[in-house]
Parts: sequence; C-alpha cells; structure tokens
Amino acid sequence: MAACTATASTAVLLPSNPNSKAYISPKSISVPSSFFGLRNPLVSHAPTSLTSRSSYNTRRSFAVRASELPLVGNQAPDFEAEAVFDQEFINVKLSEYIGKKYVILFFYPLDFTFVCPTEITAFSDRYEEFQKLNTEILGVSTDSVLGMFDLLVYFISNSLVKLLMKFKVNFHHTLLLDPDKDFLEDLETKIVFFPPCMGPNRQKSGGLGDLKYPLVSDITKSISKLYDVLIPDQGIALRGLFIIDKEGVIQHSTINNLAIGRSVDETLRTLQALQYVQENPDEVCPAGWKPGEKSMKPDPKLSKEYFAAI
Repeated sequence: MAACTATASTAVLLPSNPNSKAYISPKSISVPSSFFGLRNPLVSHAPTSLTSRSSYNTRRSFAVRASELPLVGNQAPDFEAEAVFDQEFINVKLSEYIGKKYVILFFYPLDFTFVCPTEITAFSDRYEEFQKLNTEILGVSTDSVLGMFDLLVYFISNSLVKLLMKFKVNFHHTLLLDPDKDFLEDLETKIVFFPPCMGPNRQKSGGLGDLKYPLVSDITKSISKLYDVLIPDQGIALRGLFIIDKEGVIQHSTINNLAIGRSVDETLRTLQALQYVQENPDEVCPAGWKPGEKSMKPDPKLSKEYFAAI
C-alpha cells in the first residue's frame, strides 16, 4: 500500500515498503500556494508616471474591455470545448442549450485539490433538483484531458513515467470518473494509482463518485478569459458561477476566491427566484425568497401589501 502525505506546498505519494522492487523514490507534486488561502492581488507593472495622453488612452481602452465582460443582463459568451461525461469524451457547445434549458456554469481551479471535489460532488448529488427546473450543469476547469501529467500517481515503472512525461500525457478527467480501473497498460507494465481519494470509497475519502453532468476542459484558458475568472499569473480559474437563462442571457453571477466553496442551496434558490420573476414579470422576489413565499409588487403602493404581511 501507499501512504499519501501533504504539506502546505507539496503533496507526496510514498510506497510504504522502500525495499520493494516496485519502490520509486518520492516525487513531489507542487500545489499552488493560493489553495491554502486567498488569491494574492495582482501587482501592476505599469509605469508610475504616464503622460496625460497615454493615461487617457489607458482609461479609454479599459472601458472598452470592461463593456465586453459577461456582466449580468448580457448575452453569455458562447464556447465549444471537449468535456468528459459518463466516462466518455464529448463535445460541449453552450449555444446548443439556448432555447431549451437554463444553464448553471461554474468554474473551479483544478480537479484534484481540496475544495473542488466538495463542490463537484455537491452539485452532482443535487442534479435531479436542477433537472426538475429544466436546468443543465456544466463544470469548467483549466485542467485538460490531454495535458501535462501532474496527478498523485504511483508508477511501477520509472521508464513509463519518463515516457508519459515526454509526450505530456494526462488523464485528469478520465481518472476522476473511472478511478477503480487501470487506465493504461502495455505488454509488461501496468499503471495503477493509490491516493485514497481515488479508491473504491473515494467519496468518503474526499474524492469523486460518478458525476451526472459534464466536466469541461478549458486547457486554452479561453473560456475562463471570456467569463473574466482567470487568474493570469497562475493559469487557473476563480470559483465563478453563472446562471444563464434559456435565451442565453446571464441573469446571475458570483465569483468566490479560491479558498471559499459555494452553496448549492443558494444556487437553487436563486435559480427558482429567477424562473419565478420571468414567469411573473410584474413581481419581484425579496431577500431570502423561496418558492411558496410571498413576492412583492415593484410599486410604492402595492409593495405595502408585502410589508404588511411580514
């Protein structure tokens, strides 16, 4: 068996028997330090002194970029990317949902970290509730299905490690969804992995069970840039969540820092409130509104009915 140890900056997978023929010297996998706290603010490298002309141009160009961000009320930027669903690679295109379903689009930094599995499984566990509201869920991270190998994996063959590293082979999402099987095998060597979060009882060990919605690979970082959640200096996404209606319009957005997980309950409540006001355009939902509770008329006189009832 192997033991998994972690420090504030590295995670190391160690075989328990150093005398074993299969023993490999420990390899450390770096974990971004931001996962143990909050994102550090970006430091501007712009000159401290600018001419009035350049300052004006800088402000003007920033305003143009800001107007193109996916703010609430604007059309959601379309994208098409590879994803994994039901242990298969599929293609996901956001615009294919327009006119058919609402979409919960949520970004998370990396597959195998700490907060991310809790969020991914929480949405999967409540998937049927979103389905009843005619809503699809899409998870997005900057991890890839074919990228740099950086999982906590124990290899019996050192030569195979070097081979995989040479060709930059990665099986992030495949491992996420099918951790009880060997994912690659040649004539003499078999690759297996032992982190407890990837075993048969992985959900109880901080891992993932079967997921009920697609995980989208944003290896090019283009989707994260479109939704303005990318941390440029780290190449990962903040915990952004967007509710997109059937017309493809962003109706709700939140962005959490890396160390703060999101609430499925609040996402559901907000979605229900959105659908209610779209079905009842002459009403609004007050703070904490839930289905079955009294709404409010956005009128000085009619709103008194609400305040008189509470």
